[in-house]
Parts: sequence; C-alpha cells; structure tokens
Amino acid sequence: MGKFMDQDFLLTTETAKWLYHDVAEKMPIIDYHCHISPKEIAEGRKFDNITEVWLGGDHYKWRQMRFGGVPEELITGDGDPREKFRAYASILPGLIGNPLYHWSHLELQRVFGIHEPLTEKNADEIYDRCNEILAQYSARDLMRKFHVKALCTTDDPCDDLRWHEQIAADETMEIQVRPAFRPDKAVNIEKEGFADYIRLLGEVTGKAITCTEDVAEALGDRIEYFDRRGCLCADHGVDYCMYAAPDREAADRAFAAAMKGEIPAKADGDVYKTMVTMACAKKYTEKNWVMQIHFGCLRNTNKPQFAKLGPDTGYDAVNGMSGIENVAPLLNAFAENGGLPKMILYSLNPNDNTALVSIAGAFQGGGVEGRVQQGSAWWFNDNRPGMRTQMTELACNGRLGCFVGMLTDSRSFISYTRHEYFRRILCEMIGEWVESGQYPDDREQLTKLVEDICFNNTNKFFGFHV
Repeated sequence: MGKFMDQDFLLTTETAKWLYHDVAEKMPIIDYHCHISPKEIAEGRKFDNITEVWLGGDHYKWRQMRFGGVPEELITGDGDPREKFRAYASILPGLIGNPLYHWSHLELQRVFGIHEPLTEKNADEIYDRCNEILAQYSARDLMRKFHVKALCTTDDPCDDLRWHEQIAADETMEIQVRPAFRPDKAVNIEKEGFADYIRLLGEVTGKAITCTEDVAEALGDRIEYFDRRGCLCADHGVDYCMYAAPDREAADRAFAAAMKGEIPAKADGDVYKTMVTMACAKKYTEKNWVMQIHFGCLRNTNKPQFAKLGPDTGYDAVNGMSGIENVAPLLNAFAENGGLPKMILYSLNPNDNTALVSIAGAFQGGGVEGRVQQGSAWWFNDNRPGMRTQMTELACNGRLGCFVGMLTDSRSFISYTRHEYFRRILCEMIGEWVESGQYPDDREQLTKLVEDICFNNTNKFFGFHV
C-alpha cells in the first residue's frame, strides 16, 4: 500500500513512474487559458494570507463548502480569513474521491512543503505555516516556482490591456503574459446587459453600432487592437453551441429587440450569434489565432443566489442540451466563409466526447497538425475519471500525440498543480498501455509523446515560441 499522495501518487506501473519523474515532471508549463488578474501580475501582488490566494474566487471550493453546510459568510462573505480556512479544512476530509481533495493537498505540498492531510484539528497550525511561507512570494514568484513559461489571461474586447502593456515593457519579467479575446458579452444577445455592453463597445471603437454587421466590424477593430498587443487566441463561452443559417434580416431583428431591452426570439438570436461568431472566426484565421469554444453549461441556475453574488460563484451546472448537433454545421459555416481557424472545442457534457472528437477529425487539414482539437476535460470533468475518459476517446478516435494538453481555467496563482495532476494521469494511462503490450516500450518515442502533450504541442500550436 502506497503512502498518502507520495512521490508515486497515481503512478501504478514502473513505466508510469519513469515517464512522470524523468520526463513529464521536468517540463515547463504553458497555461493557455486561465482567469488570473494581469493587474496582480503587473504589480507583483503579495497575498496577506493563504485564504486570499486559496479560497478567493475559487467557486470549485465554494460549492463544496456549501455542500458541507458552511455559512455563506465564511465562503464569499466578510468572515475572518482564519475562520474561512478552518471552515474549508473542516469539510475537506469528506471530499474523498473529489479532485479538490487532491488539488488542495498538491498545493499544500508544492508551495508550502506540507505533506500531512489538512483537517479541522491541524487547520490553525497549517494556516500559520502557510502564511509565513506565502509572505516570501509575489504573484510572479509563484508562477516562477511552477516553471511557468507563458500564459493567456481572459480579457474583454473593451479592455485597454494596459496591464499587459506594463508587463510586456518590464525587462525583469521573463514569463510571457498574453491577453485572450473573450467576446461573450457582444455575442450572447439574450443575456442581461447586452444593450449597455454594445453601447460601451461603440464608445471604445468610436463607431455607431446599429446592426449586426456593425457589431462584427467593431469586434474586428478590437481584434486588431489585441493582435498588436501580442494576443494569440480567442475564447467564446456559450451556454449551448448554436447554428442558424445566416440571415441579415433575422439577425438585425434580434439586435433591435435586444437594444430595446427585450429578449429576442431564440431563432433570431441564434442567427445573430452565428453571424457574429462567423465574422470573428474569419478574423482569427487572418491573424493565425487559436479559437476556443466552450459550450454545454447551464449558467446561474440559482436565481436568488445569482442576484446576491453575481456570476462565477458556484451556481452553474452541466447542460444536458449542449447543442453538440450544431458543432459540425458551425465549423462548416466557418469553412465555407473562408474562415476556419485553428480551434479547440470543449463541451461540459461528457456525453459529447466521442461526437466532438469525430467532428474535429472531419475538419483537419491545411498543413496544421491537429488543426481542430477536442479540449482537455473541462470543469466538472477535470478529475481522474473525466480526464481518462476524454484522453481515451481522443486516442481512440483522434490523435493523442498532437493533443495540446492541460490548462488551469483558474483564478489562483497556486493552481498550477492541476498540470501535475493531469501529467500524472497521462503517464498512468500510457504506462498501462505499454505494460499491457498495447504500445512498445520505446523510451525515445515515449519521451517525445509525453514532452509534446505536456508542452511542445501547445507551444507550437499557439505560436508562443518559448
């Protein structure tokens, strides 16, 4: 029986142990999709206590604290940081089988050198030990500790990107911190606040936005702005993947309704979203950007709590009607419009795995390896069985060797252990395949496979050149 989360955690074969310790563990990190603050990077923020960096903004942990009956004051409220830490420690032992149990302890191990399990009994002692160590690190130092070479934040098209400009001009900063274009507020026409956002977009671009085509042109201007500031990718988040045949009249009808504060007819709204997304995709293709689409999420399901706390606070869920049937028509529309960029597709619904890989396989070509990819197991799926399922489907129906691998999708500067978790699971799987005779024990080829999936494929696909 192995020791609790020791050096061979999840590594069940000798091949897996060799692959992880001699290959994967040594590879640097590119975190191509996250939600950390470029302002905190630019200013070299230091955290006053572990609660700030560990529980602040982490809706994964917030959900589990609510499962554990913790009062909201100690989750998102004004509770004392030590009390919040104690509250999380109190619910942690009940998270057996949950990836948060592993992530939390990997973070304690890698950042703070704490290897004993966190419980309510030792919470105060561990809180003090963590704070003493954390005082030595800035946000940048934490990134360096995990050997991060490059990352992409998530940025609104109207953002002036001044913090990215400040980081890029800082000669002491060797890590690439690039913006990522996230046009959701201009695309998701049915969402509250759409009209106000379009007016803001008009102010920022100096354009009078009166129709669908005007929105596309304004976003095109902002794509140019982002491109000049080192952007390499865009990310579109939609509740469901939509497709509707382009129809300017229907799209403009939806736009006019939304600008009056009305919710447009769904059919018209889908036409608007399709046409704006197609225009963006064509522009991304011109810039050689990577386009990511995240879909299959039910957002803000608990309306009373959403009204109190806002989005991204732990009230989202998996959408059983993800729109997977619209993915192929949407990609085909991109191709027919002369604008099919390099793409990564994510569905929050694990039932979509096989369909998504097979659709991606139908849109390869152009001399680009893995031009359209199924993304890493996302959100409710980024756990051991979810990752194994996603990579197994990709291996069976696609090409695992060109996979761009893991991302944190996180708001925390210590969540890079999720890359370690992914790499251990990757090596566990490959080790099983080798030792069961499904793949040769060719050390040179195995090394290349793991190095590529952990780092090289991402570096090449996005064009970081690090």
